[in-house]
Amino acid sequence: MPPNTKSLSPKTAVLVHGLYHSPAHFDALVDLLRSQGVQVTVPTLHRRSLDADTQEVQAAVDAHSTPPVVLGHSYGGSVITGLTGAAHLLYLAAFVLAKGESAASVDAATSQLRAAVRPDNAGTRIDPTLATALFYADCPPETAARATALLRHQLPGCGRGFPGRQAWQDTPSTYVVCTQDKAVDPRVQRLMARRCTTALEWPTSHSPYLSRTSDVAALIQHQFDNLAEE
Repeated sequence: MPPNTKSLSPKTAVLVHGLYHSPAHFDALVDLLRSQGVQVTVPTLHRRSLDADTQEVQAAVDAHSTPPVVLGHSYGGSVITGLTGAAHLLYLAAFVLAKGESAASVDAATSQLRAAVRPDNAGTRIDPTLATALFYADCPPETAARATALLRHQLPGCGRGFPGRQAWQDTPSTYVVCTQDKAVDPRVQRLMARRCTTALEWPTSHSPYLSRTSDVAALIQHQFDNLAEE
């Protein structure tokens, strides 16, 4: 039986963060989902290659007793594209890559993102004075300040990786286009969204899991409801 048609009991989810970010950026969403009875795992990326990051997330998917709904934010979309065994793929301002594409090659980075990236030893970082406007423009000030403080150094290599498979070709998927995104060009998001089963548009910045946490949780729960009806 295909993974997406199995009964989802218990409800499980895997959340995959983007470049410069960390699992702690998902804390509010994790707390809300757990309060709703969802078992949540948030792997840590930044393992110097897309392949290594994908292996880490695949291990988290495989560890669940039922196929999880998997959310990928930004670069996290590149990671979840290479997975097997997910019940549903949820792309949040994320990269839905075809064969031979990388996050770098689809040219989705805005001029604002390029301007905010600074050299940092062997890697790069985001200028903290530009982070709120870039990632968290519609978040409360205290939320944006915490999220900025959590941003981390990024080693090179991840964004140039090619997924080993295209999971969106055989797994149901949903894309959320963030129309006010200043990091990943919404025009490119719309092109990638065409590859998914369904697509939505939200008038949000790059990080709706912080600005619209309850809406993201509801979207995840909606996937559980859909899967239970199949």
